[in-house]
This record gives sequence, C-alpha cells and structure tokens, in this order.
Amino acid sequence: MSTFFSKASRGLLIGALALGFLAAWALLHAESQLEILFLGVIVFAVVGASRYLGLASPLGASASANPRLLGLGCIAGVLILLGLFHDEHFALLLLATVLIYSVACLGLNVQFGYAGIVNFAGAAFFGIGSYTAAMLALHSGVPDLLAILIAGFVAAALGSLLILPVLRTRGHYAALVTIAFGILFRTFMEVNDSFGGPQGLRIPSMTLLGIDLGESLEWGDSEISFYANFVILALILCTTAFWLVRRLERSWLGVAMDMVRTDEISASVFGVRIARTKVMAFVFGNFLIGVAGASYGLMTGYVAPNNFTFGDSLILVSIVILGGIGNPWGIIPAVAIVMILPEKLQSIQEYRFLLYGLLVIAILLFRPQGLLPRTVRQFFPGRPS
Repeated sequence: MSTFFSKASRGLLIGALALGFLAAWALLHAESQLEILFLGVIVFAVVGASRYLGLASPLGASASANPRLLGLGCIAGVLILLGLFHDEHFALLLLATVLIYSVACLGLNVQFGYAGIVNFAGAAFFGIGSYTAAMLALHSGVPDLLAILIAGFVAAALGSLLILPVLRTRGHYAALVTIAFGILFRTFMEVNDSFGGPQGLRIPSMTLLGIDLGESLEWGDSEISFYANFVILALILCTTAFWLVRRLERSWLGVAMDMVRTDEISASVFGVRIARTKVMAFVFGNFLIGVAGASYGLMTGYVAPNNFTFGDSLILVSIVILGGIGNPWGIIPAVAIVMILPEKLQSIQEYRFLLYGLLVIAILLFRPQGLLPRTVRQFFPGRPS
C-alpha cells in the first residue's frame, strides 16, 4: 500500500512539472497579448482547481519527499525547452536570463531568507561581477570561465568590506547602508572613464575551451541559435548554485543562520557567533551574485551603469519575496514571472511594468508567504531536513 501511495505521489509531482513547463513553453511561444491573457486565465483556473480538489497539500508533500526527482525534472524541462526553441534567439535569451538571474537570487536568498540580512545592493554586486569579467576579457588573457569565478570572488571580497558597517547597524539602518553602496557603485562607474563611463563597455564574445559561444551551431540542415550555448552554461551554473545552497541549508551552518534570523539573542545564548554567521552568509551570497553578473555580461556582450540601478536591486528582492522567502524552489518560477512576462507585454509599453507591480502587490496581499512558502525546519543530525 505504501508503495502505491509513493508511486501516486511521484506521478502527481511529474504531472505538475509537466504542466508547469507546458505553461512555460506556451508563454515563450505566445506572440499576441490575447494569447498571453488566455494563458493567464488557464493558469489561474488550474491553480484554483487544484486547491479546490485538495491537491496542493499532497503536491507539496511529494515535492518535499522527492527533491531529487523534482530537480531532475526541472533540468529535463529546461533541456526540452532548449530543444523546442533551438533556433529562436529571443526565446533562448529569455531562458538563459531566467537561469542566470536565478543564480543571483539564490545568493540573495542565502542573505535574506537564511540569515535575515536585507541586501538592497544586489544589482551593484551583479554589476561588480559584470565589470570584473569585462575588464578581464578586455585587458588580460584569463580564460572566460576562470574570469567568471574571479568575478564572484571580487564581489565576495567587496561584500566582506560592506558587511562591516552592516554589522554595526540594525533593521532599516542596515538596509540604508546597502542602498548607499548601490548608489555609490553606479555613480563611480558613471564618472570613471576607465570603466567606460556612462556609455559602458563592449565585451568580446565569450570562448570556452576554444569554442566561441557567440557563433551559431549547425545541426544537419537546421541552425541552432548561439544562445543555446549560454542556456547550457547557465543551466550548469544554476544547478551547481542550487546544489550548494541546498547543502548549506541542510548543514549546521544553515541551522545557525536560521537561528540568527529568528532571534539573535537566543542564538548568541546557545553559542552561535552572530557576526561570523552573517559574514559567511553575506560573502557567499555575493559570490553567487557576482558569478551571475559575470555570466550575464559575457552573454550580452555589454555592460553599462544604467543596468545596475536601485530599481534593479528592488526587482531582485521582490523575486525572493515573490518566490517564498528562504525557499530556493520558489526562485525559478518567480524569476520566470518577473523576467518573461514584462518582455512579452512590450506592446503596452511602460504600462507593462504597472501590470507587473500590480501582480506583485496582489500576490503579497493574497499570498504574503510567496508562491512556494518555506516549511518549518525539522532538522535531525544524520537525516535530511
């Protein structure tokens, strides 16, 4: 009997994944605003029906009990989408962008969702990664893959300096410190001609193991978009970052971060070093954000200060809140909504951002815990949480 329920649980999870990626395919394929509106109605109807039929709780339990199946299903879904849109530049660009921004938001989730550090300078650290990769590509012979890692370490190093004043403040004062850092970064890049000034920098095409990722591929009689190369690279980075974040969450350091976020006084009484825990969370999170920024800069081939504004930092924070604070599984659907939906609504021009803002407000009003809220930790030594 238990085997039957286990198979049914896995089948429910596989079915939900299939429906999710079918919706993603329809959104990427949709061209007219009527199609997007119709798709939105269908999605809300399916979600409402699943809640009415009582499938939401069993689906959540199945996802918690089968994390490996969920992860493999997500990877397979991305590869299927890659195959379906192999010759469409814009669709693959959006897909790669979702994966890269997921890496950045995973880093922000470690800071905000695990350790409780609100970082409103996410776009600045994203820009630090982009500019570091750009300077290495233009003025050194460092391989691009190594440049991505170096960019992550540079972002982490600068983050270790910023955390010092953050540790001396609390609440909204700490948030103001990160806001000031973000403004200073953008201003510095605009007035510094060595980094291209307000016009920014052009970055040479990325190469990996001697392969130019900026060139399209040939497969028989069909052509594969060069963005397919970046989708695969972004998928590898996102999978690695997700694995690291999940390992961190299930470690004793993750438990310490949860304690610090929940109650610093109680955590210090039980011997948790508050400052060290926050520093590790902030540095590791900025490393992931820097890696994502470097990857995005090398993919687009251009960096400029206007791409790393305070508004961009707010979007990153809103993604973490929208997906469910502290739950890495909610990052990817939240990034997909925030990144793809506005691009698909370009025909209504600036009003598309108004619609995005209303969507975020509606979700926060009717589901403040996010799309996929994080469950209460149940941690036992030697057993997965």
